[in-house]
Amino acid sequence: MNSFLEQWGEAAYTSAGFFWMALWAFILGYVISGMIQIFVTEKRMQKTMGGNEGKGVLLGTFFGFISSSCSFAALASAKSIFKKGASFVSSMAFLLASTNLVIELGIIISIFLGWQFVVGEYAGGVLLIALVWLLIRLINPKKLIEKARENLKDQQSGSEDETTTHWKKKISSTEGWVKVSRQYAMEWKMVWKDVTVGFTIAGIVAAFVPDAFFKTLFINSGQGTTDFTFWEILEHVIVGPVAAFLTFIGSMGNIPLAALLFGKGVSFAGVMAFIFSDLVVFPVLRINAKYYGWKMSLFILFLLFTALIGTSITLHYAFDLFGALPDPSQVTITDSEYFKIDYTFYLNCIFLAITGILIYLGFFKKTDVSYKMGEMAPKSKLLEAILKYAALVCYLWLAIGLLIKFFN
Repeated sequence: MNSFLEQWGEAAYTSAGFFWMALWAFILGYVISGMIQIFVTEKRMQKTMGGNEGKGVLLGTFFGFISSSCSFAALASAKSIFKKGASFVSSMAFLLASTNLVIELGIIISIFLGWQFVVGEYAGGVLLIALVWLLIRLINPKKLIEKARENLKDQQSGSEDETTTHWKKKISSTEGWVKVSRQYAMEWKMVWKDVTVGFTIAGIVAAFVPDAFFKTLFINSGQGTTDFTFWEILEHVIVGPVAAFLTFIGSMGNIPLAALLFGKGVSFAGVMAFIFSDLVVFPVLRINAKYYGWKMSLFILFLLFTALIGTSITLHYAFDLFGALPDPSQVTITDSEYFKIDYTFYLNCIFLAITGILIYLGFFKKTDVSYKMGEMAPKSKLLEAILKYAALVCYLWLAIGLLIKFFN
């Protein structure tokens, strides 16, 4: 019993420590995301993406890069862009870029996994788009694309701020920053459940799950080596998305779990496949089916799953060729000094102060500004309820665990 209580306390402390390490990065990322979404409108994106396919893919990638990392926001934006004239491949480029090439995700990855995974994330995001483009060109599913457009014709789009005010005027006005603060709050509202559950699970797995489990799930893992056979790597990149599918946690919440997998000896390719899998989980499959129909939804799943397997394996061997494969020992899963006075402490203090300013602007400063966030993908009420109660249970678990840690 004492052993279980000690592990409980350690699990809660590890979860809290993970979140403390990443807090400033979350704030920075969502402030940047809020600024971009207020100062660069979706209407402006749509106007430039309906022409040449190659240009559309490049623009889709660029606009995705400066867009939100929330999968549900990305799904809705990609659908809207496709509905208003962008090519299917351009909308897919936008979707992949907005979930894999965004700034805030790279910052979180650098904290937990190191520079190799940041390079892998961005290089892999570009490669994912290239492979999806190639697969679409080879398969050429014209009838499927036409059918998907027909399914969208009668669907109503959500509203967003489409004011024609120049971005320079927006960025210098109080009204613009009030909208940024409200968008920032909405970003947190979108992800708080995923982040809570993801970080809590990471702490629980770190404290309770033995290495033998990972050795069974991922062949030849746990050896502290980067020397895997091709078939072992292939197994890792297939099992990685399966693990992500079962957790169905967003990309930001999955990064501590990815660090945990790598620290337990899973291959670089397997961990990258796990990170890339946020668009092949069941909620995304269901949402795409609502938008485009089940045939197109399954086709998109095939495209993304095939591309992420090819991308992860390519990255692994490319890094190996240049002797740049990361060492699992560089990832420290349990650190007894998460809350020491260091650069993380000072950065968190600075960005918490910025959060306080944004809260004041958005909710306490008297203003006539009204703001409604752009369209979001339709979420399952049941799934959202499950995640909400799971997050509340996580808070209770963490509170009791921290009390055990410090007062037992």
